[in-house]
Amino acid sequence: MLKDFAKLQTFLMVIKEKSFSKASAKLGISQPAVTQQIKFIEEYLDTKIVDRKKNGILLTKEGEDLFRIATRLEKTIASCEKELLKIIHKDFTFVIGSSNAIGNYVLPNYLAEIKKRINNNVYMNVAKSCEVIDQLEDKKIDLALIESPVFRNDIIYREWVLDELVVFSNQPLKKHLTAEDLNGFDWICRDEASHTRKLTSEVLDEIGVQCNNLNVLGVLESPTAIKESILHADPHSERPIVSIMSKHVVASEVAEGRLFEARIKNYKMERNFYIAYSKDKKHDAFIDSVVNYLLSLNKV
Repeated sequence: MLKDFAKLQTFLMVIKEKSFSKASAKLGISQPAVTQQIKFIEEYLDTKIVDRKKNGILLTKEGEDLFRIATRLEKTIASCEKELLKIIHKDFTFVIGSSNAIGNYVLPNYLAEIKKRINNNVYMNVAKSCEVIDQLEDKKIDLALIESPVFRNDIIYREWVLDELVVFSNQPLKKHLTAEDLNGFDWICRDEASHTRKLTSEVLDEIGVQCNNLNVLGVLESPTAIKESILHADPHSERPIVSIMSKHVVASEVAEGRLFEARIKNYKMERNFYIAYSKDKKHDAFIDSVVNYLLSLNKV
């Protein structure tokens, strides 16, 4: 049992996520596979370890004991994995492909630690999610971090963190915006091919706001270009100039008071960031190290 730590990792993820389906998404395996692995553990130990309830997962007494054991094992194995990588004398550049919001505003915070963990140089390539996945399939990159679910059969996808899209401007905004508020703004939008634009359009449609009826001043591909355009807009104009972007794109400026963010009333525009890598790299020690580190970041 202890020799097959993958099943215990599944058990730990189920407890962490309090859900078989969420654990499935985090681990990059099917929900039936998660159920099967938990069943194997229960048969091996000849006892029930989890109770599935409507509102989540509850540990049995035996499950709590197993959780403590598995947690200690996980920490020990993580420490040993760092030592094992030192044995692999391989000099190379680890290439991470990432979509715009992640590559420009999230990943840079963690590149130094990734480099330290794999003891090799790390290069980052920023492009659209679909282009990053193409690069992964063509073996031009080792790992992909994307904000749009571009799924391919030969790739493993693991949910990373939850992102939120926010309305922002260089003028103060109401905390929660109505359809009437949105129609009263001037807009700078992402290009129609972007996942941000598609998700935004879906939410606006739900509240009865037609994108074609908004007063759009411009359409830009880059989140950075949109942010800079709004930063340099007239802060005293009668109609605030706004856009919708990942909260990570504007976080620094919001903290500094240079930009102001708001949410749409009664709606939360959320999406998952994904980690992706080729199935033929499933047991690659360097991929494992980077993926496990990224997944250990509970909040980005």
